[in-house]
Amino acid sequence: MNKARRNPLNTAAAHLILLTYTVIALFPVFVILINSFKTRKAIFREPLALPSAETFSTIGYETVFKQGDFFLYFQNSMIVTVCSLFFILLFGAMAAFALAEYRFRGNTLMGLYLALGIMIPIRIGTVAILEMMVATGLVNTLLALILVYTAQGLPLAVFILSEFMKQVSDDLKNAGRIDGLSEYTIFFRLVLPLVRPAMATVAVFNMIPIWNDLWFPLILAPAEATKTLTLGSQVFIGQFVTDWNAVLSALSMAILPVLILYVIFSRQLIRGITSGAVK
Repeated sequence: MNKARRNPLNTAAAHLILLTYTVIALFPVFVILINSFKTRKAIFREPLALPSAETFSTIGYETVFKQGDFFLYFQNSMIVTVCSLFFILLFGAMAAFALAEYRFRGNTLMGLYLALGIMIPIRIGTVAILEMMVATGLVNTLLALILVYTAQGLPLAVFILSEFMKQVSDDLKNAGRIDGLSEYTIFFRLVLPLVRPAMATVAVFNMIPIWNDLWFPLILAPAEATKTLTLGSQVFIGQFVTDWNAVLSALSMAILPVLILYVIFSRQLIRGITSGAVK
């Protein structure tokens, strides 16, 4: 096994496969970026061509910054995404630790109940959610979106993290208890560092749907002050006329944060996905 890993041919083949998948995955992003710097006619005539001296234009970015408060939309999306991921990881990890560590009557049923949200889409309860937000006065607030996205992401987080929590050595946790550590200290200092790959996997799987979601921002927070980036971009899409320059420019700027966060979590993500697959 060690000889195979050190073989230059195997390493080169792995790098080639990785490069191929990267090119395929980033090609749509590349097309959006190059078309965001082209005139409207050039977008439809030569969508795959690079911007030239004749077709280069920044009218899309100028429109985005003039029409609507792009930085406010960006800030709202960032606040909602970061806060939702924080609560998903915190509460999901705590619930997963309890299910994996403590044996009690109804443990299995509780795990199935927490994982039920994976099979039942939260959008089915949109009307009930809207009624709850209206009753509590949370409509047109970022808190409403954070609560909904946290509830949406918890089932997957509990399902994934509970399996990783079970793999943490019992000897390590018992040694901490012998040393007088509290359960919270064991959880935060001993267990969480060991399940970072799983945490990164959960974060990435939840980050993209939250950042790109249009449904709940349109229903729960459509006010100008609480619009997210995806909802704010819909200003440029009309029933009869669509400003494709502005749409592509807004999408280009919206893609960058997701790419940056993906690069940050990529190594942990790969470790989390492949953990246990290769011994």
